[in-house]
Amino acid sequence: MSKFAKEDVLKMANEAGVNYVRLQFTDMLGTIKAVEIPCSKLEDALDNKIMFDGSSIEGFVRIKEADMYLHPDLDTWMVLAFEDDSYGKVGRLICDVYTPAGKPFAGDPRFILKKQVKNMTDHGFASLNIGFEPEFFLFKLDANGNPILIPNDQGSYFDLAPLDGSEFIRRDICLELEKLGFVVQTAHHEVAAGQNEINFKFADVLTACDNVQTFKQVVKVVARKHGYVASFMPKPIPSVNGSGMHTNCSLADKDGNDIFYDEKDPMGLSLVCRKWMTGILTHARGLAALTNPTVNSYKRLIPGYEAPCYVCWSDANRSSLIRIPAIRGKSTRTELRNVDCTANPYLALSGILAAGLDGIDHVAEKDLIPPVYDNIFALTREEREAKGIPNLPENLKDAIKELKKDELLVNVLGEHTFSKYVEAKGIEWDEYRKLVTDWEIKKYL
Repeated sequence: MSKFAKEDVLKMANEAGVNYVRLQFTDMLGTIKAVEIPCSKLEDALDNKIMFDGSSIEGFVRIKEADMYLHPDLDTWMVLAFEDDSYGKVGRLICDVYTPAGKPFAGDPRFILKKQVKNMTDHGFASLNIGFEPEFFLFKLDANGNPILIPNDQGSYFDLAPLDGSEFIRRDICLELEKLGFVVQTAHHEVAAGQNEINFKFADVLTACDNVQTFKQVVKVVARKHGYVASFMPKPIPSVNGSGMHTNCSLADKDGNDIFYDEKDPMGLSLVCRKWMTGILTHARGLAALTNPTVNSYKRLIPGYEAPCYVCWSDANRSSLIRIPAIRGKSTRTELRNVDCTANPYLALSGILAAGLDGIDHVAEKDLIPPVYDNIFALTREEREAKGIPNLPENLKDAIKELKKDELLVNVLGEHTFSKYVEAKGIEWDEYRKLVTDWEIKKYL
């Protein structure tokens, strides 16, 4: 049930003195798009009358099917306090995309996630709670305002000023997030120079995906105000740790109880939790095309930089794909460690949710994947294979191959988005493989 009605949004916009409203949606590749209207047209927007040309949006429709309509989700209303209000205050509504026939557009990533949320509730679960842990770099700008690969500081994990040159920028980001209603939990310097992490309170899966898109906007705008560029690129600097977005998941029942917890189990994990993890691990190689969707994503997923490379789980081993944080009870959760911020959160979580539910539905107790306690990085390939621990795909091309083979994930995306997504990623891979890099020139010229 929505917390806001049409009249509530109109009243809030008027009381806040909003001049413009940004009607926002996300394309197939995870890029935020928007149509901006004067506040005088807000009532039309709330009546779902605002149209846009979908033929120009990645993964949307062909020219002959261009007209699409934006249906605002009223509960996503906020005033964007972090925006420059020199020309007036800006409000924001996240929208679902509809066809002229009044039906949800099959290629809308948010709609794809909503279908999986319905699948979840049909299973009897009330909510999938998601806590993201996004990491990002702050880089300097050259004299022309272009980003250069020089971090803004030389700090490392949990450093303080003066080594941590990002302290005040993180605080500014957190203050802006709190103005928007975020509950910020922690903020700190990460392992690499110029690398940061800010964590905010978990939410239901749809709200969490909306929130992380807003988070990325805030980080980029505030960084620019301080004279830096914020990058969520997974591996901008080859010799240091990359940036991920660890994704914490927990299923809850209608009373808000954490279904992943079982006080009688030696590890405190329920059978549902173990089946959930087995489902995700079973589909992990195909899921990588959604959770790690760029050529650069796979430069991060290599040994030696604290990123997972192997498909397994553990309650103690940080080299595993899924880790179980130590806390139990209402906070029992699974932490998927390979996800990065270039993922379209709606598509990635659609795949994760579907894979977990598939495990709950179809994995027998005797077929559960057991935890791994070895240092997986220290094992040879032969030793890993003997233990039944496969690798994640090593590049985008292999990830797309695995996605094509995964019938569940193909069905999750739907025919339209699957074909468009594979086509777009094929083009990306072809562009990359034709490129002659600086490394090749130095190595072979």
